[in-house]
Amino acid sequence: MTTLIVDNRQGCARRLHLLPCFDYYRKMETNDAVLALSALAQTSRLAVFRALVQAGPAGLAAGRIAEATGIPPSSLSFHLKELTHANLAHARQDGRFVIYTAQFDTMNALLGFLTDNCCGGNPCSPACAPVCLTEKESS
Repeated sequence: MTTLIVDNRQGCARRLHLLPCFDYYRKMETNDAVLALSALAQTSRLAVFRALVQAGPAGLAAGRIAEATGIPPSSLSFHLKELTHANLAHARQDGRFVIYTAQFDTMNALLGFLTDNCCGGNPCSPACAPVCLTEKESS
């Protein structure tokens, strides 16, 4: 992690921690990125995917997804199929329920693909933590 201190002309400095975010995820091919982006480029599927991300690794049963998103079950199965086909969701049987989970590795690979070589290869999404430094620390 690299720390950069920037003076903001008010006697206060901002300490920016530059984090290498997506370096440890698998590289995504262009065709896979297009498939994932096209799956997310629809309002209902984006809502479903966001619900799965919020649920975390435990996932959600199809009925709970329908309740959370307001999507009718007949339409929901189509949207879940598209997300699964794009490897953004995974289905597993749990008794009589089908539990869907977000594929976080694919999501992170897509983010890495979109930000690869951003800003000339420098990290472009620093975690900003504004900190007022004392005169002693800033010199």
